Amino acid sequence: MVRTPDAAPTWRDLLALDDGALLAQCEVDRFRVSGPGGQKRNKTDSAVRLRHRASGVEAQAFESRSQHENRARALRRLRRTVALTLRAPVTLDGYTPPPELAVALAHGRLELGARDARFPAAIAALFDLLEANGWRISDAAAELGLSTAALGRFLETDLAVLRAANERRQALGLRPLRA
Repeated sequence: MVRTPDAAPTWRDLLALDDGALLAQCEVDRFRVSGPGGQKRNKTDSAVRLRHRASGVEAQAFESRSQHENRARALRRLRRTVALTLRAPVTLDGYTPPPELAVALAHGRLELGARDARFPAAIAALFDLLEANGWRISDAAAELGLSTAALGRFLETDLAVLRAANERRQALGLRPLRA
C-alpha cells in the first residue's frame, strides 16, 4: 500500500518503529506534578507527556521521580493508545490473521500477555478485525476460528482494552462486554 505524506498514520506505521524512532516523532513535555513522593517531588520536572505529532495520540507518566522511567512508561502507554485508537483497513474476503495477531493464536485460543512487547500490535490487529465485523464478537471469533468466549476472555485480559472495546460497542448501540 502506498501512503501519501498527508495521510494519517495507522497503528502499523507506528508500532513497527523502535522506541527511538517513535520518540523522534513525538513532542516531549516535561513538567511537575503534585502528590505523594517526598520532598523532591515538586523540585524536578520528572513527569513526561508524549504527543505524537502526526496522529495527535498522547500519553503521560508521572509515577516515578525518575524522568527516564516516566519516559519509558509514557512510551509504553503511547504504544497501547495507538493500538486502541488508530485503525488499519481489513478485507474480510479471504481473511487470514496478520502476523501480529497470528503470534497470539495458539491451541484454539488467544494467548499473549499484556506485558508482552507484541501485545499492542496483536490488540491493534484484533481491533481492526472487530471494526470490520461491526464489533460483533461472534463474527470476529468465527474469522479467527475461535469460540466467542475465547475472544471475550482475551479482551478482558487488560482493563484498558476492555474499556476501549466497550466504548466502541456502545457507540454502535451494542451491549458492553462483561468482565
